[in-house]
Amino acid sequence: MRPTVLIAALLLAGPAIAEDIDALKRDTREKALPVLPKVVKMMKDTVTDKGVAGAIPVCKDKAPALLKARAEELGWQIRRVSLKTRNPERGTPDAWETAQLTAFDLRAAAGEPAEQLEVGEIVSDAAGHKTFRYMRAIPVGDVCLSCHGDPADIGAELKAELAKSYPQDRATGYTKGQIRGALTVERPL
Repeated sequence: MRPTVLIAALLLAGPAIAEDIDALKRDTREKALPVLPKVVKMMKDTVTDKGVAGAIPVCKDKAPALLKARAEELGWQIRRVSLKTRNPERGTPDAWETAQLTAFDLRAAAGEPAEQLEVGEIVSDAAGHKTFRYMRAIPVGDVCLSCHGDPADIGAELKAELAKSYPQDRATGYTKGQIRGALTVERPL
């Protein structure tokens, strides 16, 4: 193919690719994001019934189980990640996720609302397999502050429970509205 024909073909494909990404974002949002309010509700209900320490298993076990069940239904990978991990076995971001979380922090610092930060991109692995990667920021809410807020405000009993469940915890020091992490999705194309 001649260079001018190739350039013309790429220019024509540009809007189509953008439309595909927008459609993939919408579809991913509709199918993956509804799990987040379920987690928040479960956390609030458990804090009310069992106290903050009693809600640790919700974040540690029940939320990942909800994400895993939804991922299996869809045939996707869905998980929560953070630059300040609480559970490194589950929440450590890969290189793509680290770059997106860093960009989210910069965008939030520039004034974008944390609850609206998202990104979607078609990526290829070394073997040429394409996937759609999506990420949506998870801002710190009121229910999160008891365990993720200022360490000086976390009581000794709760600190001890957190240390038992998360010996490598780095996920404190947040304020309301900051980006705690993100929901990340990988879906095959």
